[in-house]
Amino acid sequence: MKVLPPPAAQPLPPGVHSDDTNLLARLVAAEAEDEPYVGKVAVVAVVLNRLKDPAFPKTIPDIIFEPWAFESVANGHYWEARVRPQDYAATQDALSDWDPSNGALYFFNPATSTSAWIWTRPQITRIGNHIFAR
Repeated sequence: MKVLPPPAAQPLPPGVHSDDTNLLARLVAAEAEDEPYVGKVAVVAVVLNRLKDPAFPKTIPDIIFEPWAFESVANGHYWEARVRPQDYAATQDALSDWDPSNGALYFFNPATSTSAWIWTRPQITRIGNHIFAR
């Protein structure tokens, strides 16, 4: 599958506030620390895809902190992760409409996932150690 290059920076999408970029970058650091850059962008894209989907909460904080939505939030790693410049860059690329997840609403690492449910979701693509799904 061909991955398109990131687009030029744009204004924040509807429903996204400037403070949300810090929350998103921290999620990238916690969930995709050792993933390739495109995988970091895809993690943010999943959150943004959820923001557009009526089945999910309507704010970035509510999506990130929805109970059991992200392993790193549930286990506390979210607050311990070291946020680096590339995490902010990946956040900005996703906010500028780059979606290497191709519309995914979920991602998981098949080597560490313990949820049988996640395997029932239609898989879209694999980036690094993560599978992205709808």
